[in-house]
Amino acid sequence: MLKHKRMNPLHNMLHLYNTLTRKKEIFQPLTPGAISMYVCGPTVYAPPHIGNARSVVVYDTLYRGLCHFYDEAQVTYVRNITDVDDKINAAAKERGVPISHVTAEAEAIFQEAMAALHCLPPTHQPHATNHIHDMVMIIQRLIERGHAYESAGHVYFSVESDPHYGTLSGRKLDAMVAGARVEISEHKRHPGDFVLWKPADADDDPSALFDSPWGKGRPGWHIECSAMSMHFLGENFDIHGGGADLMFPHHTNEIAQSTCAFPGSHFARYWVHNGFVTVEGEKMSKSLGNFITVQDLLTKGYAGAQIRWVFLSTHYRKPLDFNLKSLQDAQSSLEKFGAILPHAAPGGEVPTPVLEAWQDDLNIPLAMSHLHGLAQSYHGCASVTEKTAIASSLRAACDFLGIYPPTPKATQTVDPEITHAYMEARARKDFATADKIRDDLFSKTGLRLVVLPDGTCQAQ
Repeated sequence: MLKHKRMNPLHNMLHLYNTLTRKKEIFQPLTPGAISMYVCGPTVYAPPHIGNARSVVVYDTLYRGLCHFYDEAQVTYVRNITDVDDKINAAAKERGVPISHVTAEAEAIFQEAMAALHCLPPTHQPHATNHIHDMVMIIQRLIERGHAYESAGHVYFSVESDPHYGTLSGRKLDAMVAGARVEISEHKRHPGDFVLWKPADADDDPSALFDSPWGKGRPGWHIECSAMSMHFLGENFDIHGGGADLMFPHHTNEIAQSTCAFPGSHFARYWVHNGFVTVEGEKMSKSLGNFITVQDLLTKGYAGAQIRWVFLSTHYRKPLDFNLKSLQDAQSSLEKFGAILPHAAPGGEVPTPVLEAWQDDLNIPLAMSHLHGLAQSYHGCASVTEKTAIASSLRAACDFLGIYPPTPKATQTVDPEITHAYMEARARKDFATADKIRDDLFSKTGLRLVVLPDGTCQAQ
């Protein structure tokens, strides 16, 4: 999978911003030589949108670096598949197909999309439906300890029973409930109490129901991640990741139910959250017509490497604005690197500045700037030996980040007038006209105009 030359773990000084403590901390695994990480995976009812995909790419980059500094065998990365959920049931009813059809199709699309973005498969990908027993066990422990109660066939977690509830978000209980959409129910003791188990509805598909001490039903969303993470990583583990939108209520509730079910547990030690994604400056939504899936982009001819590049070009904790220009800029950079990599020799090492950028709370934009520096050094170097060494370092750095530039295609000819018009527009800084000439040619022929370092223009 990963073929980097690994460094001594003692040299690993990864600093991660921990949402729980609101500061950067030096990462120290609970068990030396055994790193554990859980990341919230997809609810499989629809194709993944670019917000989902950004999260997967961020934690793939973290995983790759951990494997580099330690060893792949020492890192356990768990990313779940949520295959029991009200949204899945609704999608199946709307389409008139079995629930299993919806989940299998959506999961296949998700896996294909993440592979296209060069994301490595995690160590374990548990399905929620295979861990109902674990969920029931945790719920029973919560009831026994006075942290959960049964009401009209439901089982709820009592948020008032946990004096530490809400520590992750840093807000008081009433403020959290007032600022979020919580399920209103006459069966709850407090508006913030959340469901651990819900009973069957009259029109429920039997395939989505499971046996429990409280009758047939299905688990709540939050209990699923607690059960799956603890099954593979134990009551205490190192890193829990996910999007900023999951901080409350999902991650807040995970902490509460897990630590209350297992007194003395702290659950995850480092909480890592990636920022939101907007499209052309606006929140992504179907009503605005700017809801973009990975499939949409791949179908339009954008490469997975382009999309990944855009995700990594903004620091993971900051909001990311996704737009057409960012994809075009990504392709330009990738083509520049792709022209250099064929000159690399095997066995290159990741440059220290790239590793140090990763260690600084995954400062991947800084690491990517070093890639450009390597490319500039390559073109400014006359020695073949030095060029080979630089190309080898660039290849190792790209592999470390999961960035795989395209192999240059054989040069193809186009009408010289098109090339001349393109270069003339660039010379007078009329980039709008130049971009239109380039994009029109690509849409008609599939050829891209590329300006080489020596100033000439080629179609590839």
